[in-house]
Amino acid sequence: MTIADTEAVAAAPFFLRGELLEGDDVTHRSRDLGVTFATPNIPMDRAVHPRSEVPPLLNVPLAEIIDFLVETGRRLRAPENPFVRDCIDRMSATHVLPRAVLQAQVMGAAAYLDKRLLETVVEQNFPNPRALDEWIPKRDFTGRQSFVRAFAPRLIHVLPGNSPGVAVKSIAHGALVKAVNLFKMSSSDPFTTVAILRTMADIDPDHAIVRSMSALYWRGGDDAVERVLYRPQYFDKIVAWGGGDAIDNVIKYLGPGFQLVSFDPKTSISMVGREAFASEKALDLAAELAAADVMVLNQEACVASRFVYVEADQADADRFCARLHARIVDKAAESGDTRPLDIDMREQIDTLIMLDDEFQVWGRTDGKGLVIRSDEPVDFHPINKTANVVRVDSLDAAMKYVNVATQTVGFFPFDRMADYRDRLASGGAQRIVRLGEAGPSTIGNPHDAMYPLHRFVHWMAHEDGLAPY
Repeated sequence: MTIADTEAVAAAPFFLRGELLEGDDVTHRSRDLGVTFATPNIPMDRAVHPRSEVPPLLNVPLAEIIDFLVETGRRLRAPENPFVRDCIDRMSATHVLPRAVLQAQVMGAAAYLDKRLLETVVEQNFPNPRALDEWIPKRDFTGRQSFVRAFAPRLIHVLPGNSPGVAVKSIAHGALVKAVNLFKMSSSDPFTTVAILRTMADIDPDHAIVRSMSALYWRGGDDAVERVLYRPQYFDKIVAWGGGDAIDNVIKYLGPGFQLVSFDPKTSISMVGREAFASEKALDLAAELAAADVMVLNQEACVASRFVYVEADQADADRFCARLHARIVDKAAESGDTRPLDIDMREQIDTLIMLDDEFQVWGRTDGKGLVIRSDEPVDFHPINKTANVVRVDSLDAAMKYVNVATQTVGFFPFDRMADYRDRLASGGAQRIVRLGEAGPSTIGNPHDAMYPLHRFVHWMAHEDGLAPY
């Protein structure tokens, strides 16, 4: 398909190691809304950095990199930034989230580029952050001496479409580990990454960070592109976000010297103990906190709760559902996002409504908020402001639903969290937080059960033999 075959198309330029590449050679459709956008052809030779050349950031001090990222954050938040303005204009046509939500997400994500925050991330990921700047001398108990360095890797980042903020974090992380970075943008958002990189180039077009970054779009699974780029001659690792299909597509290219760091599809849940029904005040609090976790990024984020396990009899569970629904509706109205549920999900829920002996439903499928009460989790993925409240006699009974795809668990009451954290970890969960705090996270903590930056780098050892006596 060419540009002549379409009527209205948004232009999505590429960024290649400091240069903006514009063109309308190829048209694509966004995943969520089916909106058409146009991109240039991909110049394969410019998309890779030769291994014969050391990465541009290798010998740039980490402190200088952090200062540059901080200045980038300041420029991204500036109201007059033309690249961000243009990005939000274009993304509003291809993304499921409303313009106001997208703008708030981009501005909020820029806050990640804070000096203390970035320094903390590095310190938590590396026992000795100096390994990013220099070869660290070591000597073992036998007297053998060596040097170790966290060497700059070559990374392909497969970005998700559900959160513009991931682009900011991915660029920051790629810079902190001094990587050569190629960002594969999503069809929902083929704009944010380029807007950030253009902001960087506006600060200093020749900076090593700018020369270390490229951003392209191609349809995931396009063998003509991926069989060329997904090779160990060019890159060390793929850092992949996204759904099961996206991850499965990447896996087929893996082999010796070409690894995957995967932020797999995850589902987050809430666990609400019987203490929520001790008083009307406690019930109101639990419902408000649970709604906050359901509505993280309008339930588009991995940390957003989808299943709420409530320790209660049916009457109390229904009281909780009614209050949870009211608060989700309020938050949906505040966000301005009232997209109807997709047709498959509407049909699933319409079927549940007819089974009123087993299920109870609060709300409608109009995208303004909906709660389903059941005795077992529904067999579809709740999204778009939809919560499944699962009634259990004991939170112990909810443990059988925890697995390696369970990311965040919001818990109430807070004083019972320590009783469950070992069992949740054993089940495969990766994070337990106070109910209502699924969105914010402790700076530098593991993500998806790993320290990502530590995994990104190429750990290189220089062994220098026995030390002389």
